[in-house]
Amino acid sequence: MKQTTAWRGRRALWRRPLVVFTLVGLVGPANAYGQAADVELPEAKQTTLGLYVTAKEAYELWRAAPDKVKILDVRTPEEYIFVGHAPTAVNIPAFLQTYEWDDEKHHYAMKPNPDFMSQVQATFTPDDTVYVMCRSGGRSAASVNLLAAAGFKHVYNITDGMEGDAVAEPGSLYSGQRMKNGWKNSGVPWTYALDPRLMRLPARR
Repeated sequence: MKQTTAWRGRRALWRRPLVVFTLVGLVGPANAYGQAADVELPEAKQTTLGLYVTAKEAYELWRAAPDKVKILDVRTPEEYIFVGHAPTAVNIPAFLQTYEWDDEKHHYAMKPNPDFMSQVQATFTPDDTVYVMCRSGGRSAASVNLLAAAGFKHVYNITDGMEGDAVAEPGSLYSGQRMKNGWKNSGVPWTYALDPRLMRLPARR
């Protein structure tokens, strides 16, 4: 499907036009923002709420209204620590890394974090405006759907995530590398510095 910009009272379709930031009234339930022109949003990145931003948009919107915008990073603690993260992002992992090899996906499998929703509900309220980020938009979409089912209404998927989409141009030196977009590739601040107050680690079992 294709998406368009979502405005209050109207769920987004799946092709969104390029948005010039409209910060009248800053960020609230009445405002929603789209991403790049002519971008097909893969099904895995779509959400039941139909609300989307790019990483660059999320940063600009947070900078304009830091008291109103919350950024939730649902990657594993290992990704948050070693790959880097947005300086203000709260890390609550939606999935946890396992050491079980997945032959179909050719990497080690992940399992759902059983503490995810309880930690989200202890950190945010259903009326908060929350921008959700993972590596490249898939896990964050699943997380948005979980929040929506729990009554959160203003939850946006950061569709290019922290690392962005993989370069797919044949013959490129960077083919397969996540360098097309994403928080790390958009010229906005990110850090390796850790603040334990921003991390909600899963309970040891």
